[in-house]
Amino acid sequence: MNKGTLVVLSGFSGAGKGTIVKRLMEKYDEYILSISATTRKPREGEVHGVHYFFESKETFESMIQNNDLLEYAHYTGSGSYYGTPKEFAMKNLEDGKNVILEIEYQGAMQVKKQYPNALLVFITPPSIEELKRRLISRNTETAEQIQSRFETAKVEAPIMSSYEYILINDDLEEAVDDLHKIVKASRYSTERQNSFISMIQNDVKSLSL
Repeated sequence: MNKGTLVVLSGFSGAGKGTIVKRLMEKYDEYILSISATTRKPREGEVHGVHYFFESKETFESMIQNNDLLEYAHYTGSGSYYGTPKEFAMKNLEDGKNVILEIEYQGAMQVKKQYPNALLVFITPPSIEELKRRLISRNTETAEQIQSRFETAKVEAPIMSSYEYILINDDLEEAVDDLHKIVKASRYSTERQNSFISMIQNDVKSLSL
């Protein structure tokens, strides 16, 4: 019961995943954001062990071979690897922290396969019209980049049902509190209470006056 929850967050671009995570960590101190490993070079101001674990290609591929990653992906365009180190996540879970992974669908499914107790949550605006409005109103991307976001959303929509919870981000504070409630409630699911259930089932056999 004292172990933390591995929380996997995915969602449409423009759904507000990063904003929700930032506010969740400001509001509740039992959360920590997982640090990814990557083979790309650090950008100006980035610090190893804070923004990413910057690893060589050889080290990263060794981590893959040794099953030291919860999930990983190789991006052919840049040639870089990205992944989630097990050690960081597992240590913080044992310390009672809820570890947040903000990753895409493919990574989420990899995590669930390796760690069945992971909690998968998909974040979405209340409507596609609202998603479109948010992407356009950001004024940070070209028309081509926005259209690319739309095409990605078309791929992501059919897989929403693969997640255990859908979190609708209509009001930020409400969405943050709802996510916190989901995480708290998940601690009592039968999936996470297997060891406790087994203990009760074994002990009840000897129950007598």
